[in-house]
Amino acid sequence: MDKVYAPHDIERRIYERWESHGWFAPHGSGAPYCIMIPPPNVTGTLHMGHAFQHTLMDALSRYQRMRGRRVLWQPGTDHAGIATQMVVERQLNAQGIKRTDLSRAAFLERVWAWKEQSGGTITSQMRRLGDSVDWSRDRFTMDPDMSRAVTEVFVRLYAEGLIYRGKRLVNWDPVLLTALSDLEVQSHEEDGQLWHLRYPLARGTGQVVVATTRPETLLGDTAVAVHPQDARYRSLIGQKVHLPLAERDIPVIADEYVDPAFGSGVVKITPAHDFNDYELGLRHGLPLINIFTPRAALADTVPERFRGLDRFEARKRVVAELSAAGLIERIEKHRSVIPRGDRSGAVLEPYLTDQWYVKIAPLAQPAIAAVSEGRTRFVPENWARTYFEWMRNIRDWCVSRQLWWGHRIPAWYDEKGNIYVARNDAEVRAQHGLGADVVLRQDEDVLDTWFSSALWPFSTLGWPEKSEPLATFYPSSVLVTGFDIIFFWVARMMMMGLKFMGEVPFRDVYITGLILDEHGDKMSKSRGNVIDPLDIVDGIPLEELITKRTSGLMQPQLAPAIEKATRRQYPQGISPHGTDALRLTFAALASPSREIRFELARVGGYRNFCNKLWNAARFVTQRISAADASERGTGSAGTAGGAGTAVQELPLSVADRWIRSRFGRTLSAVEKAFAEYRFDYVATALYKFTYDDYCDWYIELTKPVLEADTGAVDAEAAPARRAAQRTLAQILEALQRALHPLMPFITEEIWLRVAPLAGVAGETVMLEAYPRAPDFAVDEQAEREIAWVQRVVLGVRQIRGEMNISPAKRIPVLLKDASAEDEAHLARHRTWLQRLAGLESLTLLQPGARIPQCAMALAGTLSVLVPMAGLIDPDAEAERLGRLLARAQTDLEKIRERLARESFVRNAPAQVVTLERERAAELERSVTGLAAQLDRVRGLKA
Repeated sequence: MDKVYAPHDIERRIYERWESHGWFAPHGSGAPYCIMIPPPNVTGTLHMGHAFQHTLMDALSRYQRMRGRRVLWQPGTDHAGIATQMVVERQLNAQGIKRTDLSRAAFLERVWAWKEQSGGTITSQMRRLGDSVDWSRDRFTMDPDMSRAVTEVFVRLYAEGLIYRGKRLVNWDPVLLTALSDLEVQSHEEDGQLWHLRYPLARGTGQVVVATTRPETLLGDTAVAVHPQDARYRSLIGQKVHLPLAERDIPVIADEYVDPAFGSGVVKITPAHDFNDYELGLRHGLPLINIFTPRAALADTVPERFRGLDRFEARKRVVAELSAAGLIERIEKHRSVIPRGDRSGAVLEPYLTDQWYVKIAPLAQPAIAAVSEGRTRFVPENWARTYFEWMRNIRDWCVSRQLWWGHRIPAWYDEKGNIYVARNDAEVRAQHGLGADVVLRQDEDVLDTWFSSALWPFSTLGWPEKSEPLATFYPSSVLVTGFDIIFFWVARMMMMGLKFMGEVPFRDVYITGLILDEHGDKMSKSRGNVIDPLDIVDGIPLEELITKRTSGLMQPQLAPAIEKATRRQYPQGISPHGTDALRLTFAALASPSREIRFELARVGGYRNFCNKLWNAARFVTQRISAADASERGTGSAGTAGGAGTAVQELPLSVADRWIRSRFGRTLSAVEKAFAEYRFDYVATALYKFTYDDYCDWYIELTKPVLEADTGAVDAEAAPARRAAQRTLAQILEALQRALHPLMPFITEEIWLRVAPLAGVAGETVMLEAYPRAPDFAVDEQAEREIAWVQRVVLGVRQIRGEMNISPAKRIPVLLKDASAEDEAHLARHRTWLQRLAGLESLTLLQPGARIPQCAMALAGTLSVLVPMAGLIDPDAEAERLGRLLARAQTDLEKIRERLARESFVRNAPAQVVTLERERAAELERSVTGLAAQLDRVRGLKA
């Protein structure tokens, strides 16, 4: 094996070998296990959230594959209607071309060309992350078979009256010129104004005052409303007010929707441009006056002087004219919720237009019941409450979009405006007896992207055909996704799956947390804190990282600050860490938390873990010869020739028995953690076993027998040597299998080299059996003995650390208050203690023996003593500790003073205050520890 682990040299080679052999496809006769990948948008690249979720999906896929399941991890990408059309339109605009300058067919040709050119970015990233998806089944939501499924669903729902066309208010994006669903709206409070306007009574000299944040919409008012029990206005109900500027009279109506305590208690009603007003207008039969064009300019329904004005310019004109007429009572600063499109960022308009809707209530009830009855389970279970809350308050789903890219709605119109829904033009004519002379025009709109995504669990498997994959892998085993698309996607897949398959689409829904930066901030381009996962894998120079973060900013003025922050945070750029280190980091972070902070330093720690594992493998391969391996024969993993019971033929040392027992306990914990989707527990258990038990203890415990002069090894010691060699190899081989779902590349490389030494034959670790806890029986007695050795060694190491004694210096140790069991352990394990603790001598003190001046640590009831004579100069050590203590106390006092200042705590960034508090706590611990050490050293002087 190479001296240094170089992931860049092995990862691509290994993945190409896996893929070329077709090992990702379902195989065997085991029970099916299926994961449907949340299809990423074809427009984008995989971000940290994707990489996080893909790590977990791949871990599950590899784990279940190794447990004998027939695994399908279904890959694919989404056509992303709005996002993709925006990308291509921007490219055209850069060439001075508008979309409308092209025919629909010509524009779609451009989109498909762009998709073919850029759509491979995501799949190449998935390969770099080690995704073991079945590439032979890769799907795209606009593939012919997928489009056929979309059409089939639409036609069937329409036939059942569950899809209809109606004129209703929608969220209208005046930039993209399309309707949006409620879930595509980003609503946030923004600063604005509240205008209090006077509407004169139509008869007499009185007036009412209404408050509005959108004075331009008064041109579409068709009533003012008061609460029926509001005594102030009871006499006005049924009368009319004169609508300023529009020169119309509108009625005063009564409705309990009005809050008498808000403003004057009188509300202007604009049914065509406010969702609440729309519902009120339906109740009272009010006319709907649409005052806007699709681009949010004022339409021909308003007085001529306002026509064609942009809505915000119209607002200024309306306010100016009202002010001139003395019809503004007052203007106040006001914060209100502004709806913006999640793609364009434009302020949306409630807009009256014809759209297609899914009647959602009949579909929602079975989906609610499925989760209530436990047929689908949310993990963590608290997310079920979020699901229920939305599903029980769900509205009909607007599924039409005024775009060109997407699944075109399968509806046709004749010249009389009759609507025909069918699978194609020919079917329309056949079903309705229309001849070739009847002109039919297909609906121009396309379906919401989420409509096709809702069919993903069964359309990817061949529906509406009764295919073998559909029968085998539906319903899928688990969906891994984020909480932000429970409504967008999870709920809709539940409804469509139950409707068209009669069964839930997945048994479990595992909801992941949101990946944040190290300060707890959401990663975004404008914050300049986005990290490309492949930049962590492969590394990236500083200047290239800065260019990546500052190019394409929506607000270019942010670039200098982002550059400065990047230089401060990554002065040398990002060094390469390899895929396995990143994946292990993600697994370790995968707790049930809603928010997950990502720190690059942690990946560096797991990169060191990869090095540790690599070096352990080098040690084992260097200590076991081909001749040693040939004695054992071969078999598959876990069989008599492999890591199973064959090792029992040799006399196992207590260390050999201990490491097998510890591995068995680890495997039990891992199996339980995988079943509960606690990837963090899986990672922690395997990390601790590998780092602590195998590398730091077992390898060191085997060195005395392995490094003994082979010529001097007697017949009695030779079997012990062979047993240690076998145990080293067999545990390391099985450990690669255990780690493989989280760290596929390094484990494959090591396994191919170690498996023959463990007597295991196979082509790849990914197709070997996952190790089972029963094959590594728990040995309580061996664990107690090694725990005794560890306590003594750690006691000596504690004294070395506290007294600043070099690890290289061999020291004498005295053991006091030893029991009979301690004496027996000492007799058996003296060699281990002397080697692991670096001892010059080891003496068991008899009761009443004179004890020299010593530093002491406890190993259970046993006292571990190190005589200080000749090891340290008490005066010099006290002076050194005194300087460290004084410095720590000074630093602590400064931080305490800073935190005591209210202005600092109030004005400093929250993360700065948090870091200062953490630093204070760290210094407090240091002061306490240094003071205790200083007391011990002074005690030695006395």
